[in-house]
Amino acid sequence: MIYSENILICIALPLLIALLFTKSDTRRFISFFVTGMAVCLLSAYLSGFFKYLMKIETEEMAVFYSPIVEEIMKVLPLLFYVFVFEPKPGKLFTAGIGMGLGFATFENCCYILTSGASNISYIMVRGLAVGVMHLVCGLVLVIGLNTAIFFNVLSLPVVVGAISLSTVFHGLYNLLVSGGELSSNLGYAFPVIMALLLFIPCRRLLDHYNSTV
Repeated sequence: MIYSENILICIALPLLIALLFTKSDTRRFISFFVTGMAVCLLSAYLSGFFKYLMKIETEEMAVFYSPIVEEIMKVLPLLFYVFVFEPKPGKLFTAGIGMGLGFATFENCCYILTSGASNISYIMVRGLAVGVMHLVCGLVLVIGLNTAIFFNVLSLPVVVGAISLSTVFHGLYNLLVSGGELSSNLGYAFPVIMALLLFIPCRRLLDHYNSTV
């Protein structure tokens, strides 16, 4: 048994203090990194609650339900940031990346403490797979929200569409890694491939936003 709340406090406290000595994009990244860790913990609580309430098997919960819970929880702080602070389109990328990496880091820390870290090869694969998967999900959410903000069409259907895309990617990853050896290997490589495919479009979007704002 691990005390996830204590782990979160231990990691988050120095990061929160670091906010006093940073500004601009660095402060934004740290803030959403910590938020991502908190969202990870809250998502685990909610998934466990729904699993108990609906009497769902663990594998079924991981493949079909947890991605929905986690992606909805991720988008809520981003929407709060958008509606309260009204950031420029390019600024949201930093928030989305921080959110995804914070979520992945906390999830991996809890996994290592639960299952051990003796197999360095598997730990490296998990870091690249789970870590990059949550990063890509954050980027998908941000691309959808950024595009809507840029064209002044931010609405409920757009938000639902962005959540749907990130949820499909997340669920597909979970489905692949829960299968046999070939399926798992494809699942582990899937996030890295998607990150490479998103690299050029994301850079072009950022350049476009920076040149027009």
